[in-house]
Amino acid sequence: MTGNVLRELIPLLKLAGPVVLAEIGWMVMGIVDTIMVGRLGPAAIGATGLGSGVFTAIVIFGTGLMLGLDAFVSQAHGAGDERECRRWLHAGVWLALLVALPVMAMAWVVYRSLDAWGLHPQISVLARPYLWAISFGALPLLLYSAFRRYLQGMHIVRPLMIALVVANIINAIGNWILIYGNLGAPAMGVVGSAWATTVARAWMALFLLAVIWRVHRQRAHVAPVGWSFDAGRIRRLIGLGFPAASQITLEVGVFATVTALAGKLDPVSSGAHQIALNMAALAFMVPLGLSSASAVRVGHAIGARDPGRAVRAGWTALATGSAIMIAIGVVLFLASTRLVSGFTTDVRVVNIGSRLLLIASAFQLFDGTQAVVTGVLRGIGETRMPMIINIIGHWMLGLPVGYLLCFRQQWGVLGLWIGLSVGLVFTAFVLTVVWWQRARALAPARSS
Repeated sequence: MTGNVLRELIPLLKLAGPVVLAEIGWMVMGIVDTIMVGRLGPAAIGATGLGSGVFTAIVIFGTGLMLGLDAFVSQAHGAGDERECRRWLHAGVWLALLVALPVMAMAWVVYRSLDAWGLHPQISVLARPYLWAISFGALPLLLYSAFRRYLQGMHIVRPLMIALVVANIINAIGNWILIYGNLGAPAMGVVGSAWATTVARAWMALFLLAVIWRVHRQRAHVAPVGWSFDAGRIRRLIGLGFPAASQITLEVGVFATVTALAGKLDPVSSGAHQIALNMAALAFMVPLGLSSASAVRVGHAIGARDPGRAVRAGWTALATGSAIMIAIGVVLFLASTRLVSGFTTDVRVVNIGSRLLLIASAFQLFDGTQAVVTGVLRGIGETRMPMIINIIGHWMLGLPVGYLLCFRQQWGVLGLWIGLSVGLVFTAFVLTVVWWQRARALAPARSS
């Protein structure tokens, strides 16, 4: 048994390592934005977080539609059919092109309606132009998502890490130039941060496209696959990706809603919320990367008609994620004040932000569990149940509890975070039960 687990753990970690680093690089980009606008004051921090969070909540549905590629590409790769993998890549690119315009249109609708949200005036006046500028990164982000899912489904993950490392350098330099007007550029404030992020996202898409072109040239023995519009295949991708997209959108949407609710509070509370959320989101990148890797490993085993390995891969990923998230929770608990102090010297922000990180330390295990088990289920083609459970856990349970504690019980932003914790605990527990049932169903096939 131990040997079987180790045989699955090693390839899981080899696949997950670069993916996790890429996810961390993705979040570091947002953290750098927060740090670099921090000198402009708490309102700038809150506005950047709000604009970024709202745009993410919109575009995440489009990128979530690409999650179906995890199962389709990895299963085709497991079956040794590389032409089928390429067909799914083309379907993903077509879908990205179809979705980009609606995503940008929705961002602009929100941009026009922000004044009606009841935000603090100091935050609203900065968030509107930030959201307008960041929306132009929709198409590069959607294409990047399709390229990334294809490559990791083929077990080609190192370029993902390289893309994010260079993107962070581009973003940091762009921030330095555009926020404060260095090298003769105009000082654009928080809007400059949005444009720097948009340019970095365009780089990521172009770099992965170049990687795919090079991989295909190296595998010239594979017969070419045309780029014709395959409506049936796109419908299948949407059919599997829609529940997954809905699930991740609902989860991200809860955090975006909480960010908007925090924006109704004073700038200090909103800024503290954004700093703590950045740290919690950075920690979440570890199980998110494991989730992607587990979806690929489970899907690969299913494609190779090895359900026993699929079950081992699922439980190995869950155990690995749990161990890592417990360790991260301890770090957040012990270093909460020091971590928040790295973003700001405002004593009021540090005081509230460190208390929020203490709450975050308590829900790390559950946040990581629900992320990894969602990927495991996606690997076997199960995306509908995670969507339903997320609706119940986050929107019907966690958000109402947080709202009541924040505004009715006057607990402020701390109440919002306690509500988030309640939703995460429920979601993690129920999804683990669902996977346990699916694993038992696969077990008879394992012995046949």
